[in-house]
Amino acid sequence: MTKNDSVNRRYRIVIWVLSILVPVIVAVLFNVKVPGVERMGFLPPIYATINGFTALILVVAVLKIKKGDRKTHERLMKLAILCSVLFLLMYILYHMTSDATPYGGEGILRYVYFIILISHILLSIAIIPLVLITYYRAVTQQFEKHRKIARITFPLWLYVAISGVIIYLMISPYY
Repeated sequence: MTKNDSVNRRYRIVIWVLSILVPVIVAVLFNVKVPGVERMGFLPPIYATINGFTALILVVAVLKIKKGDRKTHERLMKLAILCSVLFLLMYILYHMTSDATPYGGEGILRYVYFIILISHILLSIAIIPLVLITYYRAVTQQFEKHRKIARITFPLWLYVAISGVIIYLMISPYY
């Protein structure tokens, strides 16, 4: 085993540990309520806006790399990752201080809401290893492998970001 193989193996382990731990920690913290802390009802529009910015950043980043502007693409992708982390922190903080808001819509919209919500949740879990692997391949200059996985990561991450905004818009009347 070469040194490079050893490094790749370590990063793969870190990626998979994070990919498992993050959803588990979110699920656990989702059910933890911090006593004596005021409800942070101001957070949902902020983290929904961050999701919207993430979607825009992702699209601009792809346009930049298609034009050959690797440096701007790299900066935008780092910003998209930062936005996703900020979203996640605010989402956890909100749910640790607030009860879940049930969707109050009826009829077909109720089914549409839950289809979007379930797909959003499942893909937000799946996107964690995809983003981390895609990023790792870029920073280690494995550009051919990076491009292959980025073709999968980009549309899924974009869907997660956009569907997060849609979910917020659909549930916001019931906060």
